[in-house]
Amino acid sequence: MIDAAATAPQPSFAERVWHIVAAIPAGQVASYGDIAAQAGQPRHARHVGRILRQLPPGSQLPWHRVLCANGATPAGAAQRERLRAEGVTFQGERVRMSVHRWQP
Repeated sequence: MIDAAATAPQPSFAERVWHIVAAIPAGQVASYGDIAAQAGQPRHARHVGRILRQLPPGSQLPWHRVLCANGATPAGAAQRERLRAEGVTFQGERVRMSVHRWQP
């Protein structure tokens, strides 16, 4: 007997990243490395960045909740504004990761 679950196609790394990013609640953030590790590829943080940069304009995925490990916002002021609107606090221009890091 063939196990249907074993033969079902597995989601791609990009699909896993999209699902994880979609699950980050408002007011919380994750690093590129956090997302890569949750997607099963802990050494692929840069790949997560590439996947998010390739989102189509108008995407509803909350990409702005994904940051550098040190809390820096690579998309600059627009990303900081979106995060502030969700109640995320900053120390200078970096997110206070100890307060807002998502722990799924």
